[in-house]
Amino acid sequence: MKITKDVLVCLEYRITDEEGECLNPEENELIYLHGGYNHVFSALEASLEGKKEGDLFKATFAPDEAFGLYRDDLLVKVPLSELPEDIFVGMEMETEEEDEEEKRIYLVTEIEEEYALLDANHPFAGLTLTFEGEVTELQALSKEAIEEILAHAH
Repeated sequence: MKITKDVLVCLEYRITDEEGECLNPEENELIYLHGGYNHVFSALEASLEGKKEGDLFKATFAPDEAFGLYRDDLLVKVPLSELPEDIFVGMEMETEEEDEEEKRIYLVTEIEEEYALLDANHPFAGLTLTFEGEVTELQALSKEAIEEILAHAH
């Protein structure tokens, strides 16, 4: 079996930056439904298309092909008076603004005397990344199983 649309793909992988530093030392398994369902970014899917169980892969992606460019507009300074009292660096906060189409997750990156710095960029935004690993398992799914996965993903 090869990786094609509607195949459940299991990978063992590592992500490195341009200096070769491993960015995912504790997270090295990925399971996703292949076929343009936005479970992984499209450039990674394209590089895996046609691979078989046991195949090794290695592909490098520019920021705009992976986790996006770093956006300064996703960095906000918020008065501490508007935030929970138990705020701490590393805390994640979800937006609740009604005018936004999708919610954003902000990471508290800095706490000053009166403000906190919140960043909604993905931690790997702006980085050129290399994904390498092995296709460990492929599974053909029934139409019902695919629909169930898609229902849970959204």
